[in-house]
Amino acid sequence: MEDQVLVAAEPVPSKAPRSLLQLGAIAVVFAASPTRAFDLDRFLVPKELALHLTALLAGLVAIRWVRRSNAGWIDLALGSYLLLSIVSAVFATNPWLAARAVALSASAFVLYWTARALRVAGLERVVVNTVAFAVVLAAMTSLVQAYGLELTIFSPNRAPGGTLGNRNFVAHAAAFGLPLVVLAGLRARRLSGVLLGAFGLSIVIAVLVLTRSRAAWLAAAAAVAIIGAAFILFGALRREGKVWRRVVILAIFAAAGAVAALAIPNTLRWRSENPYLDSVNDIANYEEGSGRGRLIQYERTLRMAAAYPVFGVGPGNWPVQYPEFAARRDPSMDRSVGGVTYNPWPSSDWVAFVSERGFLAAGVLILAIAGIAVVNVKRLWTAHTSDEALEAAALLATLAAAVIAGLFDAVLLLALPAQLVFTAAGALGAPGGAAGDPGGAAGDPARVSRQRMRGARNFVFVIALVIAAIGAARSTAQIVAMEIYATTNDRALLSTASRIDPGNYRLHLKIGGRDHGCKAAALFPHAHEAERRCR
Repeated sequence: MEDQVLVAAEPVPSKAPRSLLQLGAIAVVFAASPTRAFDLDRFLVPKELALHLTALLAGLVAIRWVRRSNAGWIDLALGSYLLLSIVSAVFATNPWLAARAVALSASAFVLYWTARALRVAGLERVVVNTVAFAVVLAAMTSLVQAYGLELTIFSPNRAPGGTLGNRNFVAHAAAFGLPLVVLAGLRARRLSGVLLGAFGLSIVIAVLVLTRSRAAWLAAAAAVAIIGAAFILFGALRREGKVWRRVVILAIFAAAGAVAALAIPNTLRWRSENPYLDSVNDIANYEEGSGRGRLIQYERTLRMAAAYPVFGVGPGNWPVQYPEFAARRDPSMDRSVGGVTYNPWPSSDWVAFVSERGFLAAGVLILAIAGIAVVNVKRLWTAHTSDEALEAAALLATLAAAVIAGLFDAVLLLALPAQLVFTAAGALGAPGGAAGDPGGAAGDPARVSRQRMRGARNFVFVIALVIAAIGAARSTAQIVAMEIYATTNDRALLSTASRIDPGNYRLHLKIGGRDHGCKAAALFPHAHEAERRCR
């Protein structure tokens, strides 16, 4: 299979893109609003703003080197997915949700291509370490909430979510970040770096235990299995005694983290007397509880996808259309608010991609991720150094964890996972030859094909940058409107906020009146309250 290559014709002379990616990885962890009137969006929207600003600024600074880099068919698959998403958004019932979802994808891809350019310039190692550090920081905020610290930017409803606002979100980050933390510890230059990586791993493991996320447990298990298999099967790692000694250190710290999470009393209040054992026993339980609810939701969502097979219902528009297909007493529906889903997304990235953007778009995204995986399996198989093998194994484990967690929960649909996973994927990807060395004569068909692929990728990259800028403006408008909603009942100010953020459903309902009721109904046509006010 063709190698996925993104390489610069000359080193990146400025370290600004690297610094921006590092700052963005930290910022997306802490970005949150204290406005509790929006208990979910007060975490999601600020993190989307951090994602968009990071992509926009880093992409603009690095655009020269990204444009000069080679491209392959995987880039074309990612670009096709983005373009299909844009077309799908045009037909969406709720254009504001559609624009928000498309912007998230565009910014994630900008970060991927930017990180790839940095890799060829030799600036990727510190980027990967910073992403691993960001995962540890997110886990630390979860731990301090679990052990009693309460801050206004923490949500008391989904503890211990820390600055991510939801225990499942933190658990997912711990699962896909685990291989990156392991990588940082194994390839550290000094013993102090190994110990720091081991300490970070103990924190990540502790959070995986405390959050009780079954999807994250499965994802983390897959990640550990991939890394373990790499050590057993591939000579570049099997022969490295120094690496094996570091594995022992990391394993000891990981076990200590799990034991500490179970042994040290915390402030979490679970309904069960044996919550962790119950979670283990319920991993494969789909006959009752949330497992059965997922099966009902998946079946109904696939019906929706079959009704809109080409372009789906529109990016981000699952909650808009799902009430039309919901089952009687569907657990995905909010029983306290008629015609509205309990969550703004389905309990699976992949169900969302198929139903919202269509089968073709979901297919090309799966093709791109599978292509990256296959390229790195080949890279792992032929690795000559332990560093190269570790990078390939860590990337495979990170992708596997993100994909598996995304089978059961929203992961890549959210800003923080999208930012960290795609940044790591770009920085850890397999290197290749320089763009200035096309590997053929001027009229060589292979060279012409590579030039065309590079031109197509560059075209999509510029489009993605423009969308990232729009996404940043949109997220800023959402934050301003949320703050106005939470701090005043003045109708004139609320009306101003609705003009700033016309897609804010709750804002239209708060303003009241038939006009705003109809605007709310246009956003969510199956919502009973909006329909009643529009009569």
